[in-house]
Amino acid sequence: MPEDNWRPKGNIWVIAIIVTLGAFMEVLDTTIVNVALPHIAGSLSVSNDDATWALTVYLIANGIVLTISGNLSRRFGRKYFFLICIGVFTLASLGCGLSTSFPQLLFFRAVQGFFGGGLQPTQQAIILDTFPPEKRQGAFSVSAVATIIAPVVGPMVGGYLTDTYSWHLIFLINIPIGILTLFGVMHYVEDSPTVKREKKTAPRFDYIGTGFIALALGSLELFSDRGEDLDWFGSSAIVAVASICATAFIIGIGYLLYTDNPVVNLRVFKDKNFAFGWLQIGIMGLVLYASAVLMPQFAQQQLGYTATWAGLVLAPGGAVLAALIPIVSKIMNRVPAKWVIAAGGLALASSLFYSSHLIPQENFQTMVILRATQTAALSLLFVPISSIAYATLPKAQQGDAAALFNMARNVFGGIGISISTALITESAQSSQQTLVGYLNPSYQPYNILLHQIEQAAVGTGSSAAGAMQAAAGEIFQILQTQTAVLAYNRVFILTGILALVMIPTAMLMSNVKTKAGGA
Repeated sequence: MPEDNWRPKGNIWVIAIIVTLGAFMEVLDTTIVNVALPHIAGSLSVSNDDATWALTVYLIANGIVLTISGNLSRRFGRKYFFLICIGVFTLASLGCGLSTSFPQLLFFRAVQGFFGGGLQPTQQAIILDTFPPEKRQGAFSVSAVATIIAPVVGPMVGGYLTDTYSWHLIFLINIPIGILTLFGVMHYVEDSPTVKREKKTAPRFDYIGTGFIALALGSLELFSDRGEDLDWFGSSAIVAVASICATAFIIGIGYLLYTDNPVVNLRVFKDKNFAFGWLQIGIMGLVLYASAVLMPQFAQQQLGYTATWAGLVLAPGGAVLAALIPIVSKIMNRVPAKWVIAAGGLALASSLFYSSHLIPQENFQTMVILRATQTAALSLLFVPISSIAYATLPKAQQGDAAALFNMARNVFGGIGISISTALITESAQSSQQTLVGYLNPSYQPYNILLHQIEQAAVGTGSSAAGAMQAAAGEIFQILQTQTAVLAYNRVFILTGILALVMIPTAMLMSNVKTKAGGA
């Protein structure tokens, strides 16, 4: 049988669901920790700032392996590599859940990130191997459950488990899912003849290229995640990390382009559909992960929500997304993918601009609607981008393409989390420096508000001196709240502007109309 006509013995949709379950678990662990960080910090006696290393080490290890997973899956075989990744990821989840010290947690989070990094690209590569081109769009709709809905439900599940039981459970829930996926892959997934042939003929492993990738992506994540805490380029450590990052990227790209057997084939970027799709999925990942952190963070820090209620803000958005993805797949049977992506970019930008009107007394219903509009727009992006990105690539390049594609989403997503939270802090500080100048007796509106608060305090029994001191403090607290809200609004505007990049890049792609097939 010709290799292009090979199909596995089992039901291809069962295979898609099984491998997607593993990827779902891995993506879930990227965001499920977000709302639990204050609890982890208190339980393990570290600062809130130190606790964010539980995210950082995961993303660093994850990004490195994402990039080289195409090579590793060819070397070991897709099925065997996926089994290794899901098995060790599950064991590392157990280690995280049983950790009694912060160094233990960091170690197991790094192991989680390292082996979890191979799950998403290998899942997509298995789907590309298993499904004929006319049915891949339907398969990517299943894959979207892992990629988009997991970051949405992660904070909700994490918040509930943390508030109700313990933060340890956010890791321990992976154990039954991991075991189920492990046995499912063993019984249903098969390697294609192409993968078996590549496994036998794989050249010597490219350790030099892997080293450049580890340095470049690891230092990039460190730079974006710790830059704000260390005062960016005012810190010699950040300058050193940025220098290592730039050097590793420049030399590494040159090396990977001209070596005979690179660990990842960068020549896939010669395909314009893949190149633009790679950029678009990176932007989508940045916005998806950043907003999945910003919304619950705003709810907790500014509105006083518990971790559970902050997570519930995101939940209806996940339901909207699940409902719209099948509809989008049907639309793509009639409309070229590039036009759906352009519409999705416009919808995403509009939803983010709409989200930039937050107020200090925002209600739960409005927060839910804001998040639902964001996720509704995302439904127009993942499946179309995934379908067109691989549409014109040769089969031999799809493994490397899947690795780079997923790397873009996760690395850009990690940068989105880091940069957006840093911008919140810096923007709030900048606004406060500007607005605090109005808190002086020469500014009449300040005097009026001060007098009103003093009168209210006196009316409740406070002395005149006590009322004056309390009024000044209350006004400053109001100012801090307003500057924080302004900061969130500005970040939403910036991400909205970034989302507009989807439109011109979509127009530069081929006029490919993909078919959904029988999902």
